[in-house]
Amino acid sequence: MIYDSIIIGGGAAGFFTAINLAKNRPGSSILILERGGQVLEKVRVSGGGRCNVTHAVFEPRPLTDFYPRGKRELLGPFHTFMTGDTMAWFEDLGIPLKIEEDGRVFPQSDSSQSIIDCFLEQASHYNIAIETKIPVTSLKKNDDNTFELGSKNFTYLSRTVVVATGSNPKMLKLLEGARVKVTSTVPSLFTFNIRDERITSLAGLATQARVKLLDLNKKSLLVNEAQIDHNGTEGPVLITHWGMSGPGILKLSAWGARTLKASNYEFLIEISWLPDYNINQLREALRESKFNLAKQTVAKWAPFDLPKRLWQSLVKASGISDSLKWADLNKAMLNDLEQQLLTCHFRVSGKSTFKEEFVTAGGVDLTEIDFKTYQSKKIKGLYMVGEVLNIDAVTGGFNFQNAWTGGFIAAKALAESL
Repeated sequence: MIYDSIIIGGGAAGFFTAINLAKNRPGSSILILERGGQVLEKVRVSGGGRCNVTHAVFEPRPLTDFYPRGKRELLGPFHTFMTGDTMAWFEDLGIPLKIEEDGRVFPQSDSSQSIIDCFLEQASHYNIAIETKIPVTSLKKNDDNTFELGSKNFTYLSRTVVVATGSNPKMLKLLEGARVKVTSTVPSLFTFNIRDERITSLAGLATQARVKLLDLNKKSLLVNEAQIDHNGTEGPVLITHWGMSGPGILKLSAWGARTLKASNYEFLIEISWLPDYNINQLREALRESKFNLAKQTVAKWAPFDLPKRLWQSLVKASGISDSLKWADLNKAMLNDLEQQLLTCHFRVSGKSTFKEEFVTAGGVDLTEIDFKTYQSKKIKGLYMVGEVLNIDAVTGGFNFQNAWTGGFIAAKALAESL
């Protein structure tokens, strides 16, 4: 049998492409090949099992700002299909969504199973064939313009092929063998491993902060992309048992993916726990506290709306004992406290994957793709969508939005070509 289209990869991008192709061209013979035992596994675990479908940014240009790689290339596709279109697509199929305070979009059920069931029901409705435990081991285009896909026990033929395998290294190697240019992959979203007495007892604490990345000599920013302010990036920082996480950390891990890999994940972070203060403002505030709170114990009450445990840890790190009052603070102590509050340095030694939501930078070079169709510029009939491309985003539903947009546009182009 020669299929109209074979989708390699049974994840978000693969299913979205297959379903939209079937909608646009009813009766098409479509096959999804998944190398694992289950389809849609990343959808299942995303958002802590709730599936962070997308993010409530409803204009194309602001949306591209969340993509360290792919920002320029996604502007056109987002004008065709983006956040509002995604929400309407799911809601039209009976999956109501909700926008949370931080902008993340989830199914109202708070269960990723709602999304999985939707995809599987649509695949069944359109007679989309699904085969699991089928790793594709070869890919070539025949003289009759059909594609031949080899696996361990069978050969598949198709008029078109969509690669939606994420950053699977074996598939990227197959694409390289087909003359598709590939950029090497490195981890993108990860948390920072830090061993430091100042945060040992603070696991679970989260607060707003501004974070910079520095080399070990404190001389230069490791992340200096135009999209990252030279003063660092501001966002919630979460202290964990192994170091630090949270949006403020994850954003920098994405923007600095290649630089941090080159540093072997040994670097410094500089944290301002008071992102709304500069040194002069803080100095004045501390001077006022010294006089206005002269008889009060420094460690007892946390000023600046800082979490009390964090304040007490920073006070201790400044050499201020539990019994000292504000009036007792000398200039050296105040200077140390200023440093802990505004330029607090921590050494990072290694990284940890952010939950199960493994994301990489790298993949098919973006110059290889026609972003009006997501078709290869070199190989007619070969389409590539999702994280197999050198596109990745910060956490918050943006990587899924890339999958939905690419899948929708590729499906439309496929339907017109068949």
